[in-house]
Amino acid sequence: MINRPAYLEKLHKWRDTDLVKIVTGIRRCGKSTLFELYQNELKQSGTAREQIISINLEDADNYELLEWKALHTHIESLLIPNKKNYVFLDEIQQVDGAQRLLSSLRLKPNIDLYVTGSNAWLLSSELATLITGRYIEINMLPLSFAEYMSAFQNEADTGRKYADYISNSSLPRTLTLKDRRDIQDYIMGIYSTIVQKDIAFHHGIRDISRLDSVARFMFDNIGSETSIRNISNAMTSGGRKIHQQTVESYLNGLLGSYVLYKANRYDIKGKQHLLTNAKYYLADIGLRFALLGNTPGDAGHILENVVYLELLRRGYKVFIGKVETREVDFVVQNTGGETEYYQVALTVLEAKTLNHELEPLRKIKDNYPKYLLTRDWETGSRDGIRQLNVLDWLLGKGGH
Repeated sequence: MINRPAYLEKLHKWRDTDLVKIVTGIRRCGKSTLFELYQNELKQSGTAREQIISINLEDADNYELLEWKALHTHIESLLIPNKKNYVFLDEIQQVDGAQRLLSSLRLKPNIDLYVTGSNAWLLSSELATLITGRYIEINMLPLSFAEYMSAFQNEADTGRKYADYISNSSLPRTLTLKDRRDIQDYIMGIYSTIVQKDIAFHHGIRDISRLDSVARFMFDNIGSETSIRNISNAMTSGGRKIHQQTVESYLNGLLGSYVLYKANRYDIKGKQHLLTNAKYYLADIGLRFALLGNTPGDAGHILENVVYLELLRRGYKVFIGKVETREVDFVVQNTGGETEYYQVALTVLEAKTLNHELEPLRKIKDNYPKYLLTRDWETGSRDGIRQLNVLDWLLGKGGH
């Protein structure tokens, strides 16, 4: 099991509080393994095995517990009196009446409650109403490049491993699969489950092929500014007529199952959020390769996607920036409200390309940090803008 220190730290931070710890994220990103790692640390710190109750609700052996009262009764029967009990419920969205279950269990002073979910309905208005202010969401992503590289401690060729990282997948299980065909079969199985169970079922979608077409279109256009109208028009002109309302429903499904993430636009000079033409990024680039193959000319957008996810992992709120008529790839804000700016490019060895990437950052007149991330090994600072090698940055080397 690959260690996931950032997520473990968050679980420890909220340990023994009355908050429900809800770990969300795309299927097979490592949520169940995270709970195993955390449970091992609980045992090492003196928690008895009997104080840990762990139930995987997708296991056929637990199907009789998918009604909330039955599961509630079962958990109560396992509690150790006068001791803190750590309750872990995996894939809670399978339970009919999950909101009532969590609301009730949270009230018990001897329960510390942890759950995972692969669908955002878990944090719907109904749940928020029942346990308002009483839960903390920890959104989990697949392996970062640093976590991925930790499985290859003797591997010095980071460039080659980066190529594997984006083409094979950042989902942890794929590291145990050696054959590319096996990896793609595994990823396609996950994709089918997400489309059929997490999107079509919960959104009442009958036309799976049309949903699949929208998903493929979005996978093919990661990092490109778009809108619901543009998606509808593009697909209609391509021979697949689809209404804007339908596109919106499908997009909500892809976002709600944590397959896609959305970055809205931000006017840097006007200090205001813009509602038009967002960008969408994919939780795992391996999904794109499995569905679409290796499309020439997409390396820049793929690198941008990888950087976007890493910024999310580091706890930033991430927007795409607009300064006058130019774009800044990412405007990020930390929990304290401080801002940083990032441009991402494969290479800026040509002077024309370098100036093109630096110009939007130069137009920003505040003193917040500005970064240019590239695959080039050349680093340094120009006009207060730090150029870093992006692979070093992903590995936490060479600067911020």
